[in-house]
Amino acid sequence: MPALELLRTGDGAPESYRLDVSRTKITLTAPDAAGLFYGLQSLAQLAGHHGRRIPAVTIVDAPRFGYRGFMLDVSRHFRDKEFVERQLDLMARYKLNRFHWHLTDGAGWRIEIKKYPALTDIAAWRPYPDWEGWNFGGKRYCHRDDPAAAGGYYTQDDIREVVEYARALHIEVIPEIEMPGHAMAALAAYPSLGCLGEGYEVPSVWGVKEDVFCAGNDSTFRLLEDVMTEVIDLFPSEYIHIGGDECPKVRWKACPKCQKRIRDEKLKDEFELQSYFVQRMEKFLNGKGRKIIGWDEILEGGLSKTATVMSWRGSAGGIEAAKSGNHVIMAPNTHCYLDYYPTRDLENEPRGIGGFLPIEMVYALDPYEGLNAHEREYILGVQGNLWTEFIAELDHAEYMLLPRLAAVAEVGWSYDRKDYPDFYRRMASL
Repeated sequence: MPALELLRTGDGAPESYRLDVSRTKITLTAPDAAGLFYGLQSLAQLAGHHGRRIPAVTIVDAPRFGYRGFMLDVSRHFRDKEFVERQLDLMARYKLNRFHWHLTDGAGWRIEIKKYPALTDIAAWRPYPDWEGWNFGGKRYCHRDDPAAAGGYYTQDDIREVVEYARALHIEVIPEIEMPGHAMAALAAYPSLGCLGEGYEVPSVWGVKEDVFCAGNDSTFRLLEDVMTEVIDLFPSEYIHIGGDECPKVRWKACPKCQKRIRDEKLKDEFELQSYFVQRMEKFLNGKGRKIIGWDEILEGGLSKTATVMSWRGSAGGIEAAKSGNHVIMAPNTHCYLDYYPTRDLENEPRGIGGFLPIEMVYALDPYEGLNAHEREYILGVQGNLWTEFIAELDHAEYMLLPRLAAVAEVGWSYDRKDYPDFYRRMASL
């Protein structure tokens, strides 16, 4: 069997590598540990295809984008840390390097915050077996000791284990703590944080979509800053995702505190109030040495130049942000929402949220669409997203991921060398 030699060199782009296979020796050269790791992944893929008789070959390779991501929603349906680590293994195989962990939303809070134990004593549990029961059955929460309680959360030790597991695979974990919308679970635990101040634990079916963190209440920001302080201690990531999407303004319009905030800050309307909320939290996080990512709604009402936009409502938000000089991660629902149906055979497909996203459409993603050469410099990369409203079972989740996540990975790594017929042939041979 040929000897394997690993060499570090100062030459080459980050994460790049050169793999030389001869009859007597395999040499892997890279400028950094990540490049060596990805070269070993390619060597493993060759061995998986050819067995012990790996052909003589030279591969010189580098990723096109520095950000190659996957987002897992664990709010709608909780996944244990073993499932998360299995997905990290999958990501490493396909050279994905950013794990976006959607930890909080209206349907559940999944991260232990020691200063605010009710977030996991109440907001992590629902008296329903799945998201559909919760969403269509009253949207109630319950205490963890309730015999009907379903859900779960990650302890801080769980978080540290997953972050370290990912680090060994050269994956950075980016947590998402949703604000100012998608806050119902947090409001059930701490109702004083909302504009109404009560009634969130058993909300009305129709009112739930309108409830958000109160932007006029300073105690809201104190709690969120406390939460983020603990989050920062757990996650060494460059970025913290703060959500910012689908924030209704109904409560703010009727809230005296929010209206006072608009007047005091000389804001034009509730859209600028949302911008105030986002930028206030961004300033706090910047002061802790972190940057923010937000869904493309953070463009509404104005955006700081240091915020990164994750474009999900198609590519329009990302295009707008790049033209304005903000960094962008392209994750448009048109190409990257892996909870959409992979085929039109709905009678035999497991449940999806709707839509139709075949693998060829994922592969067709063009992160640079509509941008000139200068504007393209602001595109950090791409990301596939798995929302789990209708995905309760673990095997269902993995079915929705593959092979479409591999297509996202190839766009991120080999954008300028894409070849769908060749990709399809390779996937079919696995």
